[in-house]
Amino acid sequence: MPHIPDRDGADATFATVFRQALRRRGLPLERIRDHLRAQQISVSLATLSHWQRGRSQPEKTQSLQAVDALEPLLGLPKGALRSLLGPHRPRGGTRPPDPATIRGVYGEGSDVEQALGDAFARFNDGLRALTVQDTVCLDEHRSVREISVTTVVQAVRDGVDHLSVVHFLDSPKAGTAVLSVAGGSAPRIRFLEELGSAAADIPFGRRLARTETAVVAYTLRYEGEVSWQHERRVTTALRAYLLHVRFHPRAVPSRCWGYHRTRIGAEPSQRQPVPVDAFHTTHFLPTRCVPGVYGIEWTWPD
Repeated sequence: MPHIPDRDGADATFATVFRQALRRRGLPLERIRDHLRAQQISVSLATLSHWQRGRSQPEKTQSLQAVDALEPLLGLPKGALRSLLGPHRPRGGTRPPDPATIRGVYGEGSDVEQALGDAFARFNDGLRALTVQDTVCLDEHRSVREISVTTVVQAVRDGVDHLSVVHFLDSPKAGTAVLSVAGGSAPRIRFLEELGSAAADIPFGRRLARTETAVVAYTLRYEGEVSWQHERRVTTALRAYLLHVRFHPRAVPSRCWGYHRTRIGAEPSQRQPVPVDAFHTTHFLPTRCVPGVYGIEWTWPD
C-alpha cells in the first residue's frame, strides 16, 4: 500500500504527494509526459515541473484528466491526487487589493478615507493597477499646474466599469481643478477644499470581465501654491511606476531626489539623486514596486 500523507498533515498537499510518488516510482518527468501523450493528453514538462514544485496546480479540464491518468501510473488510489486540489488560484495579476495593506500605506483615518467617506471601503476593490505613469508639469511660479496620468488596470472580478481617482493638491484654489479624459467625456469632479483633494470616477466605456485590462489616461489641471514634491501612494504591487517631472525654464530646482516610503508619514527608506536634464526634466523609475509611497522631492534655489 503506497504512503499517502494525512490530509491534516503539513505535507498533505498536491505538490508534495505528486513529488513523493514520482521519487518512489523513479519516474522522470519525460516519462510522465510520454505516458500522458499516449492517452492523447498533452501536458508540457514545464507544467509538470510547476505541479511538483507547488508553483501551480491542475485546473483546466485536460489537466484534471492528466491527474486521473497519473494516479494508477504512480500507484496511487483513485482520487488520491484529485482530493488534494484546493480551490482555483487567481491567475497572475488578478489578486484583489488587501485591505490591511491599503490601511498600512494610508494609515487609520487617512485623508483618503476622509475624502471618500463610506466609499473608502470599496475604493477600487475590483481592480488591480499594473503600471502607472505620472507626468507632472510646473510653471514659472514653482507651482504644479498639470498632472497627466496613464495607468493600466486589471479587473479582479466581473463587472467593474470605472476607476476612482483621488489627488491631493498643493493648496489648490477652489474652483480651479479641471479633469479631462483622453478620448472620453470629462467626469464630474468632487473637490474638497478643506482637504485640498480632487476625486472623480473615470468610466472604462464598458464592463470588464475578470482578468481583462483597461488603459486609463487623464489630465488634472489646477492653480495652487509653490510645490516641493510629488508622490504616489501604491497599495498593490506594480510592475513599474514612472514619475516624470517637467520644470519651467525659469524655475528649475537646484537638486532632486527620488524616494520610497513604506507608508504615509514615514521617513524615506530609499532615497537617491535624480538629475535634471537639459530639457528641465527629471524622472524616477522604480520597478516591481511593493506597496508604499513613491515620489520625487526637490529643493528650490534661494
